[in-house]
Amino acid sequence: MVKRTRFDGESCPVARSVDVVGDWWSLLIVRDAFDGSRRFGDFQRSLGVAKNILSARLRGLIDNGILEHTDADYVLTAKGEALFPVIVALRQWGEAFAFEPREPHSELLDRRDGKPLRPLEIHAADGRSITPAETEVRKLDR
Repeated sequence: MVKRTRFDGESCPVARSVDVVGDWWSLLIVRDAFDGSRRFGDFQRSLGVAKNILSARLRGLIDNGILEHTDADYVLTAKGEALFPVIVALRQWGEAFAFEPREPHSELLDRRDGKPLRPLEIHAADGRSITPAETEVRKLDR
C-alpha cells in the first residue's frame, strides 16, 4: 500500500486543511452530515462506499474533531459546522462548471423562503468584494 503524504507540518493553511478533509469521501461525508445523515447506514446508503473505507473516514473525521460519535449517531462539531462555507463553495463551483446548461442537479435552498443561496463572495477587511488578483500570500521564510 502506498503511504499517504502528510501535510500537518506545513505552514500553509490550505495544505493543513487538505490533510484533514481533502479526500473526496471525507468531504462527501461532511456534505451528507449537513444534509441530515447521522447513522453509519445513512452514510453508506447515500455514498455507496465500502464499509471499511467509510469506517476509516468517519474515524478520521472524529479524530480531527469534525464529527463526534454519540450512541449510534455521528454529529458535526462546531469545527465540522465551520466547514459549511467550504461545502457551499464546492457546491456553487460545481453548479457553475460541472454541469451542462439546464442539466438538472440538487439545489441548496434557504429554508425560510425556499430560494437558492446567493453566490459566495470573498470580502476584504473593509467589506469590499475582492478577487484573487487583489490578494497575496505572505509565506514564511524557511
